[in-house]
Amino acid sequence: MSEAGMRYLLEALSAGSMRAAGDRLNVAPSSISRQIAQLESQYGLALIEKGRRGVRLTHAGEIVIAHYRNQLADREALRSKLEELRSVRTGQVTAAIGEGFAGKAFTDLVSQFSQDNPLIRLEILTGATQDILRMIIDDEAHFGLVFQTPSDVKIHVRAVINQPLMAIVPPAHPIARKAQVTIAELAREPLCLPPANFRIRQILSTAETNSKTYFQPSITSNSIHVMQDAVRAGVALTILPQISVWSELMEGTMVSVPIADDTIEETTSSLVLRAGRQLEGAPLRLLKRIEFQLRQWNRPIRRD
Repeated sequence: MSEAGMRYLLEALSAGSMRAAGDRLNVAPSSISRQIAQLESQYGLALIEKGRRGVRLTHAGEIVIAHYRNQLADREALRSKLEELRSVRTGQVTAAIGEGFAGKAFTDLVSQFSQDNPLIRLEILTGATQDILRMIIDDEAHFGLVFQTPSDVKIHVRAVINQPLMAIVPPAHPIARKAQVTIAELAREPLCLPPANFRIRQILSTAETNSKTYFQPSITSNSIHVMQDAVRAGVALTILPQISVWSELMEGTMVSVPIADDTIEETTSSLVLRAGRQLEGAPLRLLKRIEFQLRQWNRPIRRD
């Protein structure tokens, strides 16, 4: 296997074209084409589809790229193991998380990890679930946190916890004293909800149809912080899993109330990584820290 050819093939796939890959690598597009042609000659199979303006892998190309990515991951694991042997707590971790996880509880976890491991460089990326899964499959992130459990053979689910959607309200609000709240009751309140294309709204739409009551949020935002601030300021209620506002629930500045509707789909939070990827060193340490914290976030919150 030609290392240069594999690197050029991977870069061409990432960039979308030979020309764009050449610009990234500061080499002529013809050099990239020549290296890929040599790989195809070596394997005796076409690795990219001919006659396309962009770069698209054949089935053989997908197999070769998957093998190469596994090799790169194995090399990273080897470097991490050697670093451990030298007792140097260094390395880099890239984690991709859904916006709903980017609350104070997760921020505190990351901050504590950084204090305990000051030589480890952290990169925390946020995005929609599909973006996160793509980053994991393409090894752009070591692991990710997503709502719902993905059904994809390329994704390994390391841990999963139940996280039902709850009404999140200020402690002084009348609904905070209820054992549960209906869709109709929530619809009469000012709400701050994510846009209609977000998974939370899609899950809620079934309950809205069932109750023939439809939410008209006074505030719509794709930011978890805006939803939290709306509740904190007392201007609106929101609907989120408890994990999104865990610190606020523990501090008593917000209260979670179950929604009384059996048609609401059971929601989960999942810690995922690429199937077949073996993490070592710094990524594994943070993965285990988050895995432990997930179990803590899964325990019931007492309401006095």
